[in-house]
Amino acid sequence: MAMSFFAQFASPSYLGIPLIVIAIALPWVMYPTPSTRWINNRLITIQGWLINRFINQLMLPLNVGGHKWALLFASLMIFLITINMLGLLPYTFTPTTQLSLNMGFAVPLWLATVLIGMRNQPTAALGHLLPEGTPVPLIPILIIIETISLFIRPLALGVRLTANLTAGHLLIQLIATAAFVMLPMLPTVAVVTAAVLFLLTLLEVAVAMIQAYVFVLLLSLYLQENV
Repeated sequence: MAMSFFAQFASPSYLGIPLIVIAIALPWVMYPTPSTRWINNRLITIQGWLINRFINQLMLPLNVGGHKWALLFASLMIFLITINMLGLLPYTFTPTTQLSLNMGFAVPLWLATVLIGMRNQPTAALGHLLPEGTPVPLIPILIIIETISLFIRPLALGVRLTANLTAGHLLIQLIATAAFVMLPMLPTVAVVTAAVLFLLTLLEVAVAMIQAYVFVLLLSLYLQENV
């Protein structure tokens, strides 16, 4: 029984083809393509307005050099939200519950922010490893601690996204199984459990959006330190 709960996080395949490829490609075909006309329909107008508001909020603390990342951050945000939301549908697979996929996003983007800082302002980038006014005996220890903290950042990005989505999906399946088992024996308790399950599903919808926003927000904060 314990293994069946975690079977939902295994990457499925059909005829030898991993379905994670289809799950990753699906968000790009769901959104309408912006038109070249002056007047668009309501869906494209709302989509453009939401993206502009998100980009304005995210790029506010960054200087002009960091604004080049606006398109990348917007695309990543929409991609993660769509995948997380699609994973809440029945008989679907959530690719972001795979740590390998999340680390594949986190490590290159984090490394890009570090390399940009080392190239544009190496003194300020290295200065983050040693706070100003540190006593001389503590300098080696603080450099080691800050270096470890720097390399833990991509791991924290990937693990945070994986852990939150995995825990939510697992909790939904546990409560749904409990409600199904108690339905013939304790119908009243089963109905209450189903109501709790509905509220938990609404919470997971919020978590799916918030975790995608937090992932991109932390990347923007890392970029802010290096531009």
